[in-house]
Amino acid sequence: MSVAVVTDPVVSRRRAIEALRAGVPSRDAVAALGSGQTAIEDQFAGLRETVAAGAAGGLLLGGDFGAGKSHLLEHLAGLAGTDGFVVSRVVISKETPLYDPAKVFRAAADTAVTADGTGPAIAEAAARLDVEGRSYVDLLRWASSPAADLNERFPATVELFGQVRDRDSEVAEEIVRFWSGDPLRTPDLRRHLKAIGHARPVLPAVKAAELSRQRLRFVAKLLATAGYAGWVVMFDEVELIGRYSLLQRGKAYAELARWVSGDHGAPGVPIAAVLAMTGDFEAAVITGKGDREQVPARLRAKDTTEAGELAAAAEAGMRTIDREMILLTPPDPAELDQAYRRLKQLHAEAFEWQPPDVAGLERLGANRMRQYVRAWINEWDLVRLDPRYHPQTEIAELAYDYREDDTLSQVPEDEPVD
Repeated sequence: MSVAVVTDPVVSRRRAIEALRAGVPSRDAVAALGSGQTAIEDQFAGLRETVAAGAAGGLLLGGDFGAGKSHLLEHLAGLAGTDGFVVSRVVISKETPLYDPAKVFRAAADTAVTADGTGPAIAEAAARLDVEGRSYVDLLRWASSPAADLNERFPATVELFGQVRDRDSEVAEEIVRFWSGDPLRTPDLRRHLKAIGHARPVLPAVKAAELSRQRLRFVAKLLATAGYAGWVVMFDEVELIGRYSLLQRGKAYAELARWVSGDHGAPGVPIAAVLAMTGDFEAAVITGKGDREQVPARLRAKDTTEAGELAAAAEAGMRTIDREMILLTPPDPAELDQAYRRLKQLHAEAFEWQPPDVAGLERLGANRMRQYVRAWINEWDLVRLDPRYHPQTEIAELAYDYREDDTLSQVPEDEPVD
């Protein structure tokens, strides 16, 4: 028996108010306020068309704190979901450093939700596969092709999944967990393959970072095969890479370049990335810390082919930040008027009163949308509690700290996967 969950509209509106006050881009808050970044929305629409056609790509967004980057990412995620994309949200942090492909993939896999807002998306896609249809055969053929450049574990598990999904749920779930980032022991995989009459396969070892990159492009293909438009990964707080050690910054720059350029190691991978970071990163870190010269020099000093390739990729990442970052536009008077009217109505419905007009902040070009929003909400709250009070709001600027943090510079595991 299913029970319908009815959301009290007053509670929903109060949730939106509290999220906006705290600067948290919840779904309720984003729906209430919308977005005024129409130029970025247009570019994101073009990116979705490119990805739906089978190619990868990305956008890098920049803005000051409070400019609305997280809010915009949530808004774009909603647009992608409406268009039939699977969407993941990855916040760069100590636990998810950008320089570690394995942890980034796992975060993207764990947060992936399908177009209707449910998850886990990879398991949902696997359940939707028509293992008797042409699309499944095409997926198996692609996974086996040199162009896909996948470890033999992928075609082996695709073939195995097609035979066991409807008769051995435990093995099927084990395969889906492997696609999602869990280990799958070679003896266990060989035993499962032997049970369906498969000859003993050659399963060479593969390093964790490379296996994660292969998982990324395989999952994107899997989602498309299951009928989704593609995979969109939203990255927030990317500026944290400025606090890594110099070598880890180099690796992070290389990963940033890969995501924005859509270079995932094989053609035809339907995956998009949108990354958001502070707009002053180039001046504060790439120029301010001398990364443009020091990072490639330190990497090339190792005098290996791999280090030389990493140095070139890191340089590409720094050029991307310098030349391709799309800055959020400050709110113009029309956008501020519209936001004020929306929030005034939202506050009225949330607390069942008629809020008066409040002064908020003086409209200056240096002020950010979050500052205006918090000022209006706080002043309405104060007047609601004491109608005789005349609040005045002052703002204080906070600068981001780009000093290196040793706790963030952990060496990622890159041992061969057995």
